[in-house]
Amino acid sequence: MMDKMIYNEYLDILKEELVPAMGCTEPIAIAFVAATARKILGEMPERIVVRCSGNIIKNTMCVTVPNTGDLIGIEASAIIGVIGGDSSQKLEVISKITKEEIARTKVLLGTEFCKVVHLESNLLLHVIIELFSADHAVLVELTESHTHINKITKNGEILYNETENNKYLGQFTNRDNLSVANIYEFANSFEISDLKELFDMQINYNMAMANEGLSGKYGLGIGKIILNAHMNGSLDRKIKAYSAAGSEARMSGSALPVVTNSGSGNQGMASSIPVIIYARENGLTQEQLYRGLAFANLMTIYQKTFIGRLSAFCGAVSASCASGSAMTYLANGTLDQIKMTITNTLANISGIVCDGAKSSCGAKIASSLDGAMMAHHLAMENKSYSPRTGIIKNDIEKTIAAVGRLGRYGMHSTDKEILDIMLDVDRA
Repeated sequence: MMDKMIYNEYLDILKEELVPAMGCTEPIAIAFVAATARKILGEMPERIVVRCSGNIIKNTMCVTVPNTGDLIGIEASAIIGVIGGDSSQKLEVISKITKEEIARTKVLLGTEFCKVVHLESNLLLHVIIELFSADHAVLVELTESHTHINKITKNGEILYNETENNKYLGQFTNRDNLSVANIYEFANSFEISDLKELFDMQINYNMAMANEGLSGKYGLGIGKIILNAHMNGSLDRKIKAYSAAGSEARMSGSALPVVTNSGSGNQGMASSIPVIIYARENGLTQEQLYRGLAFANLMTIYQKTFIGRLSAFCGAVSASCASGSAMTYLANGTLDQIKMTITNTLANISGIVCDGAKSSCGAKIASSLDGAMMAHHLAMENKSYSPRTGIIKNDIEKTIAAVGRLGRYGMHSTDKEILDIMLDVDRA
């Protein structure tokens, strides 16, 4: 019987990290801050200054702002947030913008209305937006998560300022009790009614995005290409195609919402779509699907707790690793075989870098899932890479922590180099 305190922590963690969002979360975070600042200002500003940390820049400069047609980047995200955003909707802040508001945004793009500045910050997720009118000035600051505002000022007067005693560090609920064994026990025993509504939303939203990607015209059409190249292909191909298609549609501006995981829609889809398709294609019950989703989502959260919300380490790896291990779980694999799946995945694909949000994220999801499903098949044959080879440790928790260390600390300079390359900073 699972400890009641840990059980409730797991419920709170899932409800904290699985939230709906429309579009890539970094542009949305900028729009959210801008909309909040406009609400405080109470009038249309004459100019805007947007300061963003490197990871926010990296994940915004190449991705389509959702629900805007073809608008791309930081400037567009901030302006549309000011003109038409509803801050009360948080990650769905621009879900109800109009064609007229998009047209007004296009008029202001490329003018001196909005200035974008690289914010040199120790925080990976950090946005400061200032709005100026003839008589007033407002500053709103966001840190640590995509909807966490920690400071608001108007005309120099502090309206809200997070105190050191109540400082948010990127998560609300204690994560110390996360472990593979505890996640396995929770998935086996949780009351379906406790999470049914949340998982139904994830199933409906994320599969709708996958189908949108396969039926619409987004990016390179990677999902359709994978399916068409393998008309009589395997379940593995279908899993990759649907997951990649969902990501490509989202990165290319689809207005449909998805349920995110750890602040990322791509992680939310890669944690769920493979599990949904695997369960349906194998004729599993709805209860089994819910339990598989619990396992996959918690495994993604567990890995991301070490890595952090933003990193040079591609989040598709963490989410695909989680999905692959959930497939082993749903195939009645033992706890040891589940650990083998995680080990095999992380031994193989831990080197994929994040060079920003864009349509090719779908390809990275497909590649990561390829590695995760191979890891699953190996594990079901009781085959796993030996401990103490490369970054693999003799304990699965230590392996996950080691990969987290690689992503959070080891790739810090890689992250900076990627941003410099994207911004065409000359190294000579």
